[in-house]
Amino acid sequence: MPSIKVIKTQYRAEKRKMYYMEIYRETLAAGSQTGRKGLGGKLSDLLPFLREFVRDPRGVASIAPSGRALASLITQEISFRTGPVIELGPGTGAITHALIARGVRERDLTLVEYGSDFARLLQMRFPQARVLWMDAAALDRHVLFPNGSVGAVVCGLGLLNMDERKVAAILHGAFRYLRPDGAFFLYTYGKRCSVPEPLLDALGLQATRIGRTIRNIPPAGVYRLSRRPFAG
Repeated sequence: MPSIKVIKTQYRAEKRKMYYMEIYRETLAAGSQTGRKGLGGKLSDLLPFLREFVRDPRGVASIAPSGRALASLITQEISFRTGPVIELGPGTGAITHALIARGVRERDLTLVEYGSDFARLLQMRFPQARVLWMDAAALDRHVLFPNGSVGAVVCGLGLLNMDERKVAAILHGAFRYLRPDGAFFLYTYGKRCSVPEPLLDALGLQATRIGRTIRNIPPAGVYRLSRRPFAG
């Protein structure tokens, strides 16, 4: 028989899911009343997020795409000189657009997306990019690049919602492909880095806060993960 704690957790999860299903229905209704002209591209981006969130609340970091301020902040250290970039959980491509605006060539982008609706949308929006419909935790099980050849990894996944073993698998796979000077960029809605310090220690990584923006729903902080320098 499940414990009271488990029952309460399941109840809260179900209540949260019902809440977002109601938002989804209201958004659909708003779209039918105002038409695409009234809501523009925002509605077309919001609906896939809501569908995926209702389908898998723990697997989607947010119910809405990243805002421009967050996309600009998380990509500010990336340029055409970075070379190949992997994006984990690009969703509808808000940060992908920002990467291209920074000078990253579309053909140098590998977009790893687990949501089927998102993956199809990304293939249409970024035809020159490599779009992989797969779990980011499986990065280490495939040969996507020669080891140590990627300049940056940008993560839009809800790491706080994942167990530590899955987060470790994602980081291990990502740093397998990153150059020695490469970095893993992530954002979080929490007050501190979404990768626990003991896990960073175990993987030989360090987290540096780049900044925070309140011009996002919800406000978010951005961190850079990099390899710790060897003591000489």
